[in-house]
Amino acid sequence: MEVSSLSITLVSLSLVITLLFAVKRRRPSSNGSVKLPPGSFGWPIMGETIEFLFGKPGKLRGGEDEKALFRSYKLAAPPPPPQAPTPQGQGGDEVKSIRTPGFFKPEALMRYLPLIDSITQQQLQIHWEGKDEVVKVFPLSKTVTLTLACRFFLGIDNPERIAKLCVIKEKKAAMASGAPMHDILSHMIVATDPTGKYMPEAEIADKMMGLIVAGYSTVATTITFFMKYVGERPDIYNRVLSEQLEISEAKKAGELLNWEDLSKMKYSWNVMCEVMRLVPPLQGTFREAITDFTYAGYTVPKGWKVYWTVSTTNKNPEYFKDPEKFNPSRYEEGEAPPPYTYVPFGGGPRLCPGKEYARLAVLTFIHNVVKRYKWDIVIPNEKILGDMMPTPEKGLPIRLYRH
Repeated sequence: MEVSSLSITLVSLSLVITLLFAVKRRRPSSNGSVKLPPGSFGWPIMGETIEFLFGKPGKLRGGEDEKALFRSYKLAAPPPPPQAPTPQGQGGDEVKSIRTPGFFKPEALMRYLPLIDSITQQQLQIHWEGKDEVVKVFPLSKTVTLTLACRFFLGIDNPERIAKLCVIKEKKAAMASGAPMHDILSHMIVATDPTGKYMPEAEIADKMMGLIVAGYSTVATTITFFMKYVGERPDIYNRVLSEQLEISEAKKAGELLNWEDLSKMKYSWNVMCEVMRLVPPLQGTFREAITDFTYAGYTVPKGWKVYWTVSTTNKNPEYFKDPEKFNPSRYEEGEAPPPYTYVPFGGGPRLCPGKEYARLAVLTFIHNVVKRYKWDIVIPNEKILGDMMPTPEKGLPIRLYRH
């Protein structure tokens, strides 16, 4: 009898609590004179996770909306890059000096361009040279970009050493013996906060993992879809090839790429821009309002989180004529999209710091692969998986033909 009464009491209490939460979770449509966006505050613990994953959230669409977002928001959750490395960790103030590091500026990257070129050539030689059978693009692009990221960010040549979790200690020992600081890890080790405190090793490891993932996965995705779209369009391939051969033929045998060479790759970069429009490596990220702002008659209060996605704007016919068509000429002089309608690297004060690194990596790959090979797509309509980043289901198998 006592057990039955206890059960009834617990069930009743649960129902009352559920009803209270159901009423409480409804977001008021207005707060005095302020009109809030429609919706609810979500359930305890779960919040609005279910609605976010399976529902239809409100959207900001178009250049003016994204312009307001980039000018009024700060990043609230760590994104992967282009997309590019934006280190986030437990702390923040102590590493502001490396959040937008001089390491990513063009004048610093110029020194690394020959190295990036050399590594790319080595990887193509190892994995694709002399291959008569079908090869898969996605695994190779990941290998190339991971090797580049490890060398550039950590100063190591063997990606397998990352798993040994001893890279930071080894780097400290090498620096103590006078080794030069030619990578981001070295600069993180010596970075201090305003009080002179060094960054903890766990914090360094956290940020380096973010940099490596961002610096290789998004670039690998972009390279993969370059191979897909260009492989399907012989006319575009021929224009890219012509541009790259003009650069190559002006160089001495064995001479590596330099900054001036990259500045001549205008059409190749337009092709990459169109690839990133149709298949953005980074689908979106979270922002947090740092001040109240109004959109479409609704007020978004300070502190609220907003998830922004690039796909809707990228395929909006108001900004991109025939949005499903692969057309690199959209980015030629006089034809560029309006501001804030094309933002593969974000925008505003939190523009991706790794933009130039990504540009170097993809253009160097294009130069080396196009001047060596022509290719056919083996599975023309291969399914694209919508994981954290878009990936071809079968790895994008292609058949190579050496020039």
